[in-house]
Amino acid sequence: MNLKSMLPVGREHGFAGSVSPFVSLQREIDRLFDDFSRGLPALGGNGAAKLLPSMDVTETDKEIEITAELPGLEEKDVQINVADNLLTIRGEKKAEKEEKDKNYRLVERSYGAFERSLQLPEGVNADAIKATIAKGVLKVTVPKPAPAQAKKVEVKSAA
Repeated sequence: MNLKSMLPVGREHGFAGSVSPFVSLQREIDRLFDDFSRGLPALGGNGAAKLLPSMDVTETDKEIEITAELPGLEEKDVQINVADNLLTIRGEKKAEKEEKDKNYRLVERSYGAFERSLQLPEGVNADAIKATIAKGVLKVTVPKPAPAQAKKVEVKSAA
């Protein structure tokens, strides 16, 4: 006897009154992956949240200052690009830890790239942007553009 012939079939969901076993299996697998990935940074793993640098953006009358925490990085590890009023900070974090004892040797290596982008206001002069890094803190200074001035256009007669 065929099992399908015993199950009532509805129009919307396939089997009437029940959810397909494959749908519930997919939901359960999705939930497990979500739970697993959510716990990685809390467990001290090298999750993506650890790679993204913390950033502060402050604004004064004359400039925008972006500060990013990049512990252990030097100027050769960081790249800053500006294109179409989008400032992008890229870098690569590398870490190596080695422990030696009488009965064991432990070597751990981790690395990963990060990228953060910020939209800049219209009219920013990309050549005037300055960046410095000291003790793992990147400081990018962006001079604000001058406010647009309205210009009066004289109207003349055409004849």
